[in-house]
Amino acid sequence: MLTDKRILLIIAGGIAAYKTLELIRRLRERGAWVTPVLTRAAEEFVTPLSVSSLAGEKVYRDLFDLTDEAEMGHIQLSRSADLIVAAPATADLMAKMAHGQANDLASTLLLATDTPVLVAPAMNVRMWAHPATQRNLALLKQDGIGFVGPNEGDMACGEFGPGRMSEPMEIVHAIQGALSEGPLQGRRILVTSGPTHEPIDPVRYIANRSSGAQGSAIAEALVKLGADVVFVTGPADAARPEGVTLVEVETAQEMLRAVQGSLPVEAAVFCAAVADWRVSSASDSKIKKTKGGLPVMAFAENPDILATVSQMPEGRPALVVGFAAETDDVIENATAKRIRKGCDWIVANDVSPATGIMGGTENAVTLISDAGSEAWERMDKVAVAEKLAERVAEALEA
Repeated sequence: MLTDKRILLIIAGGIAAYKTLELIRRLRERGAWVTPVLTRAAEEFVTPLSVSSLAGEKVYRDLFDLTDEAEMGHIQLSRSADLIVAAPATADLMAKMAHGQANDLASTLLLATDTPVLVAPAMNVRMWAHPATQRNLALLKQDGIGFVGPNEGDMACGEFGPGRMSEPMEIVHAIQGALSEGPLQGRRILVTSGPTHEPIDPVRYIANRSSGAQGSAIAEALVKLGADVVFVTGPADAARPEGVTLVEVETAQEMLRAVQGSLPVEAAVFCAAVADWRVSSASDSKIKKTKGGLPVMAFAENPDILATVSQMPEGRPALVVGFAAETDDVIENATAKRIRKGCDWIVANDVSPATGIMGGTENAVTLISDAGSEAWERMDKVAVAEKLAERVAEALEA
């Protein structure tokens, strides 16, 4: 997919720049041509020699280079690439992009182009969460800029949270998706997956039997059609899909915040099996077994993520798809759920124990919309995902 594709790689000044060396190597393995651009700050973390050696290309650094600029080199660089990738993209670079500043080679390239741009942010968790960065992020998304990451985890500064640059192979898969010529090229789609775990105490929780396999398969099928997929998952057993922006959560409340933070999107597929209830006051210490009685727990209702997004007064995705796992009166219950939640489609399946679907490798679903119900034959979950992804593409095209 990347053979002879030309990637203009902008490396900004952050500790994550060391990962970019591996990214270059992985891109070159797949046949891509990589033209590197270093900001002055980036040279504090990686050397032009190391970058040039791996890329097999000259490193561009200076906006006012007499040799390069004799033929308006920054214009040619920005327009000769198939894709511009900024990795790592610092808060400073994102701010310049959002507000049209062009005071160095990297920011000038990004302003002087109509080539698609993919950004892999990397910064301290507080910088990422700052309202200014989040405003810039929203502006860039509105401008059609693609994003991969950031991930959550430990940081070089000793803090923990979102802000880590995506791993090199995650960025490679995102580049492949951005360069795909599939029917969902350039479409941003949200997929939720897996169960949620609602804590009772530090060692116990309420959950269900969802493996997350169907959600992972749907995300991968959408990526193959060219979509930019944000994948929000609870603690699922299934392998995480490749080529997505991954957001891992634990509880229903965390999932709702992650979903809201991922908007706007053109379509949303809510495959997660979210727990309906949580313990209203989870214990901070393990509840001990005692003689003479059972512990008394008060429950609270979890947020309804599907209904919240389906009924948004502004910014609602063009297509909202829910799932209904039922054991009785499957079609009737799922049809009522679609109307109650306000979503466009419901994918209904029978998860009664005799079917072996919950946690299994196959699924038998019925697609319910305002046009009625359409039963699909039983097939493996990958085939179900591919068929659903094709339907999503058709609906967005229409």
